[in-house]
Amino acid sequence: MQVSHALPTTAAASSITFDDPNLIAHAGLAPALQLAQTAGLHDLLGQHLTLAGPGSANAAAKATGLVAGMLVGADSIDDMDVLRHGANTKLFDDVRAPSTLGTFLRTFTHGHVRQLDAVAARFLTGLQTTTAAVGSPLLADADQILYVDVDDTIRQTYGYAKQGAGYGYSKVKGLNAMLVTATTPASTPVIVGTRLRKGSVASAKGAPKLLGDALATLKRTGTGTGTGAGAGAATGGGLVIVRADSAYYNHAVIAAARRGRARFSLTARSNPAVRRAIAGIADDAWTPIKYTDAVWDEDDRRWVSDAEVAETTYTAFTGRRKAEHVRARLIVRRVKRLNPAALGRGQGELFETYRYHAVFTDSPLPMLVAEKDHRAHAVIESVIAEAKDGPLAHLPSGKFQANAAWLVLAAITHNLTRAIAALAGTTHRRERAGTIRGKLISLPARVAFSARRLRLHAPSGWPWQSGLENVLVAIVEIDRHQPVVTRRI
Repeated sequence: MQVSHALPTTAAASSITFDDPNLIAHAGLAPALQLAQTAGLHDLLGQHLTLAGPGSANAAAKATGLVAGMLVGADSIDDMDVLRHGANTKLFDDVRAPSTLGTFLRTFTHGHVRQLDAVAARFLTGLQTTTAAVGSPLLADADQILYVDVDDTIRQTYGYAKQGAGYGYSKVKGLNAMLVTATTPASTPVIVGTRLRKGSVASAKGAPKLLGDALATLKRTGTGTGTGAGAGAATGGGLVIVRADSAYYNHAVIAAARRGRARFSLTARSNPAVRRAIAGIADDAWTPIKYTDAVWDEDDRRWVSDAEVAETTYTAFTGRRKAEHVRARLIVRRVKRLNPAALGRGQGELFETYRYHAVFTDSPLPMLVAEKDHRAHAVIESVIAEAKDGPLAHLPSGKFQANAAWLVLAAITHNLTRAIAALAGTTHRRERAGTIRGKLISLPARVAFSARRLRLHAPSGWPWQSGLENVLVAIVEIDRHQPVVTRRI
């Protein structure tokens, strides 16, 4: 493809003039914010946020302004200026300057961040309810099986001005963000809970409380009413399984899952007791499996296409009082070791021949299904990657609580983006957040008024027109059942 006309080469004869006050760069932001308003975001912010002091006035407008900026790709406070161009002030109320939004973030205390957490939880319920009303639920088929994943990541920081920055398990200086996501086989993950922590914190610190809050939130959405510990197969509310890696392998996390009537599936730490349990598995108990796609083995630095799986019964946490012992399944996957010397001496012939990956779970699913489902815990990494490719590219403030509020707003933005994709149709459901932004939100348009009605004129031949039209039709249908009185979008 080539330019059809030669462009001027001097600044005096520029081929681009920035002089049209009726153009906007992100027309898809209008239905997105309309959906947010219908799902109750603005009202929830007004009800639950009790900020005080300079910069705290009209908190609902400023918080939704930050969400709007994140929706179109802003990853810092200065980037919020992307909303102040062309006809945006004709289309949206209360467009604020980046400096105003930065001052607003710095008014947050820990208590106000917790209030924002409450808003995010209730907003997720609103999104699930409104999308389900038109047959495109955010968490589709959650009445059958729902996976709740817990993980954390280090968001690197620079300099000495960031409160709470420190060196954690990754040996990288930064802040630690813990996320809880929920997903089903028919939908992509949504963020149910977040917590920003000091960079030097242990991964599992605070995880039981956040997990408990997340399971309670899912129950309010009508999706997290799974069977409890000791129950049989899934009943009316569906099966809920909490998945996490070995950093969260502790009694408190399992207890939190069981209090929330969820099952657990945790990567077991390799310790003498686990190794003895694995050594006790009979040679004829192993079932060979072949991966649909090869899996990269970090320890052996190679691609693995096949493995073997077996299971046994194991009692964990025997160092605690007897009532707190947990007896469940230990599902073990083993991969033949091509480089036995990598293990070192003293581990025994069994462990020199194979590498073992153990999963401690009370899942009622068949062994191979349960093992495969646990490996799918890696889906939370895609959520973290999307966040780092968007709002979490930076933690923009030197104030810890401002960054904590930014993290919660990023979660709200992620869930709103996923709701837009759900309404747009099945072809958009599994797309990355950045792809959804490019196809459905960052749509250039011209604002016009006809017969006292505002209209948006978008480019002809837009390849994803049908998806955006699906969103608009769904919002009209939602508003028909839940009318929202407003002068502007």
